[in-house]
Amino acid sequence: MYPISYFVQQFINGLNLGSIYALVAIGLTMVYGILRLINFAHGDLMMWGAYLALALVANSFLPLGVAVLLPMLIIGLVGVLVERVAYRPLRGAPEVAMLITSLGISTLIQNGTVMVLTAQPRSFRLPAGIKQVYDVNGVSFSTLDVLTISLTILLMVGLNLFVRRTRLGIAMRAAAENLRAAHLMGININQVIATAFLLGSALAGVAGFLWAAQYNTVEPFMGFLPGLKAFVAAVIGGIGTIPGALLGGFLLGFAEIFFVGFLPPAFSGYRDAFVFALLLIVLLIRPHGILGVSTEERA
Repeated sequence: MYPISYFVQQFINGLNLGSIYALVAIGLTMVYGILRLINFAHGDLMMWGAYLALALVANSFLPLGVAVLLPMLIIGLVGVLVERVAYRPLRGAPEVAMLITSLGISTLIQNGTVMVLTAQPRSFRLPAGIKQVYDVNGVSFSTLDVLTISLTILLMVGLNLFVRRTRLGIAMRAAAENLRAAHLMGININQVIATAFLLGSALAGVAGFLWAAQYNTVEPFMGFLPGLKAFVAAVIGGIGTIPGALLGGFLLGFAEIFFVGFLPPAFSGYRDAFVFALLLIVLLIRPHGILGVSTEERA
């Protein structure tokens, strides 16, 4: 029988991991909700965010706020550039064309990073105070854990206010419901889509910093698996809906941590298989995800 402190510890670990998955999943689902595009390059933008944070924090020891906000801004602008150069010319083409393009962009980013920075993993070191560990009644957590969870909550509240209270946010919701009807109503579709890429990529940049800080390493292919799992999280929650991506991210984080924490150690190597098994189970019960709706219901 596990002590109560062990359950609390695993809950904190799941909340921590789920926060990162949720940040990446929301960026994916914002783009998918409007364009019906699965942006496989999203995880690679997360990787670039980690490299930018490495350059800012590990090498020059700039203030932590700068290390978070500057990659967020730069990666957001990179996302807008990718949309303008790679995806906008294909708008109106079959969806598979944009899907293949996103795979090509992902490969280009990964291999370009290898060519410029090499494939050698790099150590990601933060100031000692950020990694300070506290112990409260047998439950351990670090300043970084508090930063990860609080920053995710702050960003989610800000995004929710933007989407629900601003004209551009309302336009994004309208475009997600029906892109063609939104265009006929006079909404600037290019501006809406660029904003979705800006916000989603910015969240990926923050997630890259948090992921690298948690695992203390940065390498060119680090964004693939978190990006894939974030996509799974978005599908579980209901891809195309921001609350669904948030819910799916936290559910996946908790499920993955609990799988490792409460099953025998021999099963820990199968955590990724468990993630995709969970996806299959959810889709068998709810084909459109927990909070997702079908195309007929949306119309």
